[in-house]
Amino acid sequence: MSIKTDDTTTPSPAQVATGRIDSTGTGRRRPLQHGSRIAGIALRTPFWVLTGGIALIFLYPLIWTSISSFAPLAGTNQTDGWGFGNYETLLGYQAGVWRYLLNSTIVSVLTVAFTLIISLLGGYAFARFRFPGRNLLFLLTLAILMVPYATLLIPLYVLLNSIGLSNSLLGVALVLTMLQLPFSTFMMRLSFEAVPRELDEAAQVDGASHWTVLWKVLLPAVRPGVITVGLFAFLAAWNDFLAPLILINDSNLLTLPLAVSNLRGQVQGVVDYGATQAGVVVLALPCVVLFLILQRHYVRGFMSGAFKG
Repeated sequence: MSIKTDDTTTPSPAQVATGRIDSTGTGRRRPLQHGSRIAGIALRTPFWVLTGGIALIFLYPLIWTSISSFAPLAGTNQTDGWGFGNYETLLGYQAGVWRYLLNSTIVSVLTVAFTLIISLLGGYAFARFRFPGRNLLFLLTLAILMVPYATLLIPLYVLLNSIGLSNSLLGVALVLTMLQLPFSTFMMRLSFEAVPRELDEAAQVDGASHWTVLWKVLLPAVRPGVITVGLFAFLAAWNDFLAPLILINDSNLLTLPLAVSNLRGQVQGVVDYGATQAGVVVLALPCVVLFLILQRHYVRGFMSGAFKG
């Protein structure tokens, strides 16, 4: 003998009012009304307008510069029609743009490598170990941020000159690394502190050393923070102007920002705006591409210290 049960349930007034449940009591869902969709779009429209306007404000200078680098302009190498005349000027300037691109790449790669290695080890030590003076040492590291950038360059130049690194790309990379370390160490400490300590303890119970825990267990967990630190170090080294200006004397070792700056007034102080705009585009392109590729990890890296496991 079977007993039939009624599958229908009495809908609540709230469900009927919101349109999610049919008022007949059958329990079947009915699609949202057209007015609800319009209301949702109306609520989101101000956000879209605001974010779109902000994006346009930031992108307009770059778009305008990119278009102007190809446009005809009197006093430049591109006077008749649209073309690559300004880029040809940039390509043939002194040692050539490829040489300056190589110099900037060397400085940026060295800066990123040094910054990642030192900040990774420093952040791990500050986050996982207890030793006398830990907080004081961390505060002293952060205190470097309070010192004006320009005031450090002359003493650093004297120091690098005494060890033979004043006119070298390695010396520039070391200086830029020192300037990136406070922020990078702070970011890596937050990233490590967001990882539960139970992971360390479980790996150490299985016989893993501190080095094994760092490289095999914690490093994958803090990858967004590592990418964020690396991206910041690259952008700072790629676009830095003042440190190479003070430390570099050889024209063949100039970085791209210095070369573009010198190109502006190469003929009797007359600014070549077309070639300058072409240089700005070449400078900005690697930064834009890297940011677009790594933006997801970049946001996660900034949020890594917001919630601790």
